[in-house]
Amino acid sequence: MKNTFFRWLATSLVALSMLLSQAATGADAAAPPKRYLYVLRLAPRLHDPKAWTDADNATVNAHFLRLQEAVKARKVLFAGRTDEPFADTFGIVVFEADSDATAQAFMQADPTVAAGVMTATLHPFALALLRP
Repeated sequence: MKNTFFRWLATSLVALSMLLSQAATGADAAAPPKRYLYVLRLAPRLHDPKAWTDADNATVNAHFLRLQEAVKARKVLFAGRTDEPFADTFGIVVFEADSDATAQAFMQADPTVAAGVMTATLHPFALALLRP
């Protein structure tokens, strides 16, 4: 009787360990989202600050508000731009998506891309180092 109990206990502990391991690694969960980066560059017509229209400024404002919401929704990890003259500057958006198609759609839906204020190129992204 004592051997049977210990065999049952050992079997139960192994099964519990396997379940906990699966839960910890997400083995039963959907695959984690992939990370992407898109690079934004101003349309050449906007390299001269005097060429900007109210519509262009409104589009950039909508772009910023959209990114703020995406950060709150934990979709965008970070976004920013270089601090250079308009002809040289570029921005980046690092975000997560479930597929290449979803990532492409997210980038194309950026108001600045949709309106032609900026061009964008999409790249898969893998973080290599992060300052603690």
